[in-house]
Amino acid sequence: MTDPDLSTADIGFTSAFDLVEGRRAGDFTSVELVSTLLYRIQTVDDCEDGLKSVLAISNDLMQQAQACDAVVATGLLHGIPVLVKDNIQAIGLPGTAGSLALAGRTVMEDAELVTRLRAAGAIIMGSTNLSEWANIRSGKSTSGWSAVGGLTANPWNYKHSAGGSSSGSGAAVAAGLIPFAVGTETDGSIVCPASLNGVVGIKPTVGSVSAVGVVPVSSSQDVPGPLARSVEDAAMLLEVLSGQSGLVDLCHNDEPLRIGVVRAWISGHEGANKLFEESLEKLAGAGIEVVDVVIPEMPEQAGDDEGVVLFHELVEDLSSYLSSRAGEGVKSLADVVEFNNTNSNVEMTHFGQEYFEYALESGGRNETYQSARERNLDWAINQVLTPALSNVDVLVGIPYAPAWLSALGQGDDFGNASWMTHAPAVAGWPLGSLPMGLVDGLPVGIGVAARANDEKGLVRAMAIIERVLDLGDFRPSFIR
Repeated sequence: MTDPDLSTADIGFTSAFDLVEGRRAGDFTSVELVSTLLYRIQTVDDCEDGLKSVLAISNDLMQQAQACDAVVATGLLHGIPVLVKDNIQAIGLPGTAGSLALAGRTVMEDAELVTRLRAAGAIIMGSTNLSEWANIRSGKSTSGWSAVGGLTANPWNYKHSAGGSSSGSGAAVAAGLIPFAVGTETDGSIVCPASLNGVVGIKPTVGSVSAVGVVPVSSSQDVPGPLARSVEDAAMLLEVLSGQSGLVDLCHNDEPLRIGVVRAWISGHEGANKLFEESLEKLAGAGIEVVDVVIPEMPEQAGDDEGVVLFHELVEDLSSYLSSRAGEGVKSLADVVEFNNTNSNVEMTHFGQEYFEYALESGGRNETYQSARERNLDWAINQVLTPALSNVDVLVGIPYAPAWLSALGQGDDFGNASWMTHAPAVAGWPLGSLPMGLVDGLPVGIGVAARANDEKGLVRAMAIIERVLDLGDFRPSFIR
């Protein structure tokens, strides 16, 4: 199938970098740009059989655009629209984390990252749908589904998963509804939708982008980050989110690169693995040094420890957030569990809330938690990442196989995924994904891991890989 709205496709798929240049040159106004993208959202997303990636449009959208047009462009993103995941507070948007428990609870204060975006001149276009509560409610949670926003589709094939939990952010960018969007990740929640929707996603070092005003899962692993259609666009957004300059310039750096290939991080999908090997051959053929790096397999204990850490932090961190958020409504995780039980006909039609119940029973950051966290960090940093990165610039692997069929009530099919996201998630180190091509008509991403606080090295490597693979105009097929 062709693009559902060809009249807006050219603008929809214009890069953020080109939009910034065009806006500064006076080729169009912010009102014109926003109006075009709003129409595209209405015809591609918010319609019968649409994608359902955009959960809400800012109630002051046109006022923001008019204000940008009334002044001289100064900020890095002046007059350029961006979408934020709906677990990020932004005045004029719901900030529900996809849950009816937060619906109607007016956001009174911007998250710190939204303040940064506004200061850079960005227009907060709206918020994106997500896996409810960022996929931490149940093991049967379906990526892309929330009680508030419904089920987000994958723009390459609507029957397949858009990944999660930043599902709407990935799908909206891939579909050309917005030049770039903000997602959040605890473990895989930016990298997964980036890979499955065929876009670029960067999970920065934990703490490098403020999570204040973001509905939390785990303070030790949560971090917001960009999704875009190119590494350069993602780098531009990350510069604003993190306050770190020079990332865009590094997208044009051709200094020698040494890549470590971690074959423990390949998928269980034959087609994806074949594409990965072909991509490695292209990189080596372009003069990039590609070497194998051997790491120990992930023990079951590491996964168990991560679960303990997340549940023990969730009960404290989410309750603290809810108790301090303005407005009436749920004030703790226990309140959310009670709300879901009372409203089970709409909240728990497809899956339950056993992870929330585990968290309530955990006791928070107690001795059990401390022991699990210490073991987890030792595994991720000392046993995996530090030795693996000792003689290379970055590590590569395949975080996810092609998108699986969405099946409400049956959870997600991670059977062919690798464990590439886990060690960087536990350690809080940066990780990215960019498209390496199609398998069976669906995108597959190549994952890139770097050292803590080395976003510059990560961006540089991702940009080089992107240039070598040279996928060109990588647009979704919109198959229904």
